[in-house]
Amino acid sequence: MKILVIGATGTIGSAVVEALAKNHEVISASRSSEVAVDISDWNSIEKMYRSLPKLDAIVSTSGEAKFGPLENLSHEDFAFGLINKLMGQVNLVRYGLEHINASGSITLTSGILALQPHAESVMLTMINSGVEGFVRSAALGLSQAKRLNAVSPPLVKETATKMGWGVGGTPANVVAQEYVKAIESNMNGRVLQLI
Repeated sequence: MKILVIGATGTIGSAVVEALAKNHEVISASRSSEVAVDISDWNSIEKMYRSLPKLDAIVSTSGEAKFGPLENLSHEDFAFGLINKLMGQVNLVRYGLEHINASGSITLTSGILALQPHAESVMLTMINSGVEGFVRSAALGLSQAKRLNAVSPPLVKETATKMGWGVGGTPANVVAQEYVKAIESNMNGRVLQLI
């Protein structure tokens, strides 16, 4: 299969690229890749898709939002998170559906904070929940046997180490296998969780 991975230079994205490249042709995209995209800009998304051949699958491991308690989050913080991690991924699907073959799939990324919120995760809990709701609902109306799923990663070990949060977490290469499963199976409208 020909698979586009958006967010390919990140911790999870690079692990997904490595896992998929064993059996598939992978096209890597990020803000700094040869195939460049800024998911907060729908024009950038459209331009990226127009530059590529027809795809069998699309994976998004991208999206940003700010941590912090409610009283510390500004209007601009909410606007950025919603435009980037939520609407950025929604638009990857909206514009991507016409660029995948029949029976193709799109896999988005939410996160464990949708299910395990804390005081500092107001934005990410809201957005991850939104991504999951979008996937479950939008998948019901897809034509040509196209599929839409999401992976909800737990704390990733490499991120925990980098941020000084200790040695816990799930290795990125283990998380990457959930994306492979979403692409290579027949599942649709599912949120895959590692808890």
